Amino acid sequence: MSSTRPTAEATGEEGPARRSGTGRAVALLALVALGALIPLLGPSAALHGTGEAAAPGVGGIGLLRAVLFAGLSVPLGELFVHRLARRLPGVPPERPRSWAPLATAAGFVAALALASVVSAGNLVPHGLGQIDVGGLYGSRDGRLALLEVNAFLLAALCAFLRRPAAQVWPLAAVVVAEALRAHPATEQSPLTGSGLTLVHLTCAALWTGGLLHALRLVGLWRGDPAGAALLGRYARVAAGLLAAVTTTGVCSSLRRMPPATVLDQLTTTAYGRTLLAKVILVAAVVLLALWARIRLRRAADPLTACAPARAEVIALGAVVAVSGLLTALPLPIRWT
Repeated sequence: MSSTRPTAEATGEEGPARRSGTGRAVALLALVALGALIPLLGPSAALHGTGEAAAPGVGGIGLLRAVLFAGLSVPLGELFVHRLARRLPGVPPERPRSWAPLATAAGFVAALALASVVSAGNLVPHGLGQIDVGGLYGSRDGRLALLEVNAFLLAALCAFLRRPAAQVWPLAAVVVAEALRAHPATEQSPLTGSGLTLVHLTCAALWTGGLLHALRLVGLWRGDPAGAALLGRYARVAAGLLAAVTTTGVCSSLRRMPPATVLDQLTTTAYGRTLLAKVILVAAVVLLALWARIRLRRAADPLTACAPARAEVIALGAVVAVSGLLTALPLPIRWT
């Protein structure tokens, strides 16, 4: 007589887990939808009463840039946290399904759409006839846009072919292209500005994507001591990333808004208002990070730090959305 063991489906054991997974997916989609409203609805609020005029389609461009930043952060964060995890003793072998293929594919689509805007003279094209692909090779912005498209395409291929380490170089090319794009040659000391943006964007991507993936690993390991160890190691590195993000962000802002004009421009220009919103969000992120770190060190169960860390991820997502909007708005007037 053969014995059979009841399956989880037959006993209903997987039901709560499946419902929990579905609930998390729905919550994630809702948060993404809410985040998309920031660049879409933000321009009207930021520009109201400033007397400034933004380029047509600024909301859509801000959303595309936010998607591009997210597409950069997720795979870089996965690579970063996997490297941290490999250095810990006794780490469980389980790994969550990589989000890098989806993220890099989304980044590719966003980069392609932004390249079409550049090819149409920095205007939103309303038909294929307005897109001049060949013209991209004739301008600096066009060549940088093409570099981002090709780099994201290569990163997506590496992700789909399960060659995660190979993603580093194309993703690094995207960071370099963004740093150069943000500081045209006509700007005063453009290489200094590009250097600041390079460090700022790299550290911000590692911080945001790294925390997201660290929490996914901790959730998969379900109470294993390695989870708390990973969060502790991430927190130590994140402190350095935060310092670099803050320093480069302040320096970049002062290059565009001299100290004597900062207070005025923070409330009277669209760029300044959006920057102020970003600063407030980053301050909230810092408080949540400190709360999580205190729990890691002092709580009886260090994994209670996951609660403020999850809130920190949500706040960082809002920072990414605001950053996308910030890059699409007109630059502030450099008063002297």
